[in-house]
Amino acid sequence: MMPHAHGPNQPDENRSEITPTELFVAFSHARRQKTIAYLAQKAAAISLGDLAEYIAIKEENPSYEWYERILTDLAHHHLPLLQEMNLVDYDRESESVQLAVERSVVTPYLDLAGYAGV
Repeated sequence: MMPHAHGPNQPDENRSEITPTELFVAFSHARRQKTIAYLAQKAAAISLGDLAEYIAIKEENPSYEWYERILTDLAHHHLPLLQEMNLVDYDRESESVQLAVERSVVTPYLDLAGYAGV
């Protein structure tokens, strides 16, 4: 059974299926794990700044310089990749991001990555 991705701006039938291999690629980087874990806790879109701040705190380096580095890394690398995989909806203009799949799609992978109970 393949999980289907869907988001508020795009009907489910127009989105591709997310394969287990894609999910493992998404979870292969710690920042993407933290991103998905944080978004899985949220009912609505959040700001990119809030996500970067959360990750900076989790990485135990809440300095402004580190926050800026994370912000850039997310905006230019991780979020576009996760969006291409249909896991997140990232609006560059408003700098908002949200999970684009049902939480149940990512829960087994969050559990494997040590985010049980998220």
